[in-house]
Amino acid sequence: MQRWIDFLERHGACGIDAESLATGGFGAPQTDATPVTNFMTPLTDHGLIVVAGADASAFLHNQLTNDVTHLGAAEARLAGYCTPKGRLLASFLVWKSDGEILLQLPRSLQAAIQKRLQMFVMRAKASLADAAVSRVQLGLAGPAAAAVLQNWFATLPDAPYRKVDADAGTLIRLADTGEMGGPTAAGVARYVWIAAPQTLEDAWPTLAGALQPAGAGAWSLAGIRAAVPVITVATQEKFVPQMINFEAVGGVNFQKGCYPGQEIVARSQYLGKLKRRMQPATVPAQAAAGMEVFSDDDPAQACGTVVNGAAIDAGSSACLVEIKLAALDFPVHLGAPDGPLLTFQALPYALADAERPDLR
Repeated sequence: MQRWIDFLERHGACGIDAESLATGGFGAPQTDATPVTNFMTPLTDHGLIVVAGADASAFLHNQLTNDVTHLGAAEARLAGYCTPKGRLLASFLVWKSDGEILLQLPRSLQAAIQKRLQMFVMRAKASLADAAVSRVQLGLAGPAAAAVLQNWFATLPDAPYRKVDADAGTLIRLADTGEMGGPTAAGVARYVWIAAPQTLEDAWPTLAGALQPAGAGAWSLAGIRAAVPVITVATQEKFVPQMINFEAVGGVNFQKGCYPGQEIVARSQYLGKLKRRMQPATVPAQAAAGMEVFSDDDPAQACGTVVNGAAIDAGSSACLVEIKLAALDFPVHLGAPDGPLLTFQALPYALADAERPDLR
């Protein structure tokens, strides 16, 4: 990993956070609107756990909210890791490659989550390790990304959460993201390229000729516009999966066997009506994960929590907000009852229990 960071700094990366390893930008620090198309971001702040062994698949299947046993070689899936009370400790992107299972998650969570999972291996033939010693990750977005990637991948993933493996590494397509102005149903393709450091270093000049290098904020903003939540340190144990639409983006399988918190997650799905959901919003301030929001209907107590936030420009940000559905009928403020006003937008996907009006 350090070799990759040194390479990025030689090629203009600046503001790399010592703890999270998130890159602040390339060249001069970015203060203008973050690019949403035709850019690439080194995902140094994304951790990667590799799980190997004859029982790796069965072990993870019994720990995560999604089906790992039947995960195909040409696909990736979202999955969550819950407490026994059904609260999310982490969210993953999961895939299989070369007989191993890879779990992508924020690097800031990796050590604690890897240690916790290791505790439950017991007699299973499974081992967990940090994959950063041999693999690095690059996020790419936009039509130009698809075009330039064909230099290394003869066939690209043809739909979200499809995967291809080649000599150049693994390429996964994520949920599409919307253009400026909020999430849209028809969006821009995003990819994650996982490869050996030397492979991406060799590819960098060609990639940089087609794509704008950008910092971690660009990638976070793209994920927010796709309305795909990511659990961070600030939001651990705050949400049952449905509260952040995790089942709607494919992160929960209700037909699989038991896992920690499964009974509560299933009860939330089938008994009663969900009263809390996640909604995209913009705000003329900087929103960050874990910040509370307040409704004019009951300003004495918070009605929701920011799940993820990212700057659009120096004065505004986009965010995903977990909120009481009833609060959406009233003005909602960030951080305090008299804080900046949130403007809510429509989700780019349907909720099975949705009865809210179209917010676009």
